[in-house]
Amino acid sequence: MTARVLIVDDIPTNVRLLEARLSAEYYDVVTASSGREALAICDQQDIDIVLLDVMMPEMDGFEVCQQLKGNPKTQHLPVLMITALDQASDRVRGLEVGADDFLTKPVDDVQLMARVKSLVRLKSLTDELRARAMTGQQIAIEDALRAMDKINTTGGAILVIDTDERHAERIKSYLTPEHDVDILTNPADAVFQVTGAQYELALVSMSLSDFDPLRVCSQMRTLEHTRNLPIILIADDADKPKVVRALDLGVNDFISRPVERNELAARVRTQIRRQRYALELRQSVNNTMALAVTDDMTGLYNRRYFDRHLGVMLGKAQELKRDMALMILDIDHFKSVNDSHGHDIGDAVLKEFSVRLKRNIRGVDLACRFGGEEFVVLMPDIDIRQAEAVAERVRQSISDRGFEVGSARPLSVTVSAGVALNESAADTPESLIKRADVALYRAKREGRNRVVFDAA
Repeated sequence: MTARVLIVDDIPTNVRLLEARLSAEYYDVVTASSGREALAICDQQDIDIVLLDVMMPEMDGFEVCQQLKGNPKTQHLPVLMITALDQASDRVRGLEVGADDFLTKPVDDVQLMARVKSLVRLKSLTDELRARAMTGQQIAIEDALRAMDKINTTGGAILVIDTDERHAERIKSYLTPEHDVDILTNPADAVFQVTGAQYELALVSMSLSDFDPLRVCSQMRTLEHTRNLPIILIADDADKPKVVRALDLGVNDFISRPVERNELAARVRTQIRRQRYALELRQSVNNTMALAVTDDMTGLYNRRYFDRHLGVMLGKAQELKRDMALMILDIDHFKSVNDSHGHDIGDAVLKEFSVRLKRNIRGVDLACRFGGEEFVVLMPDIDIRQAEAVAERVRQSISDRGFEVGSARPLSVTVSAGVALNESAADTPESLIKRADVALYRAKREGRNRVVFDAA
């Protein structure tokens, strides 16, 4: 996933060094030599993450961060503070003025890229939620943004997963009584433990006896209930390669041993704040979206909403030179379901199909009912390999298990899908839909129950 990164530092050598590192990973880099210049850039341009030096003349990084987080227009913008200061109190101060993370100089390349990847992923999800809210026209997005200032980060429900009970108890002592902390010493029970619980954060040790900590994290990510649960890894220096892999799997953050009490507390507060803020945004979208833009039967957005949202998201993808994919799905032989079993069974199939569809796409993807038995999924910030994985996961979720919808026996249902990628500045919403539709018809002609890609 690419992103536009703003580097703020009054020392040109530092700027060039960070710019070279990030450009090598294909990030679009913008630079500023002062806090005031940085604030102006963030106000005027679409920035995805700010790398902010602390020690600057006139306005230091703490003040810049405070102003960014105090402005409703930029308060959702991730800030990664970078400085030569190495005191724990300085790291804590940076996090408490609103910074999303804090690195010390000289910056370790692995930690830098890990933090940037994690924060860019967070920004992408937040942007998608905000875009959906604004597309609805009746969403009071300003109320959701102002809610960030009112979010209370105490009383968090936290699960510590560690086979070393002494270490787990020490971590718990750092976080109580501010938070409610449970300890799990048998990682095999992690899925059972989080199912039905209302945890807001999981702390997972990288030193689990006889267990792969990444497997534990991956299992939590596959559950619908915990797909968006923040996860912080507790890692040793030797774990850095695995930490990078973990961040790619969707882990939110990590902290290195020996764990410093105040830094842990600050990182925990940051993750709980993000979680509660995302919940505010989702509730804003869900509670205020007019029935005119949702489909009564499936609960998905309808064609009217999709047409408007596609134009917004395609324009943004083209402006920022980001990938986007559009998938159109059609339930195979759906007419025969209605003819053989009745429209009530057909309606039940549509509802169950919608449930499985939402369960198997990513959190940032938008699923809509296109009309009849046709559905569409808009997938931002995705390449062909990832799009293929999502499409195949959806197809298999439909075909692998029968639909128990009140008929005498489970119905066998399959789906065909066509996928088009945004690969040209000349693409329009109409041309993208047309190419996905052509790919869908190819899937039908070639035998159904398959996914066909139609690149520009």
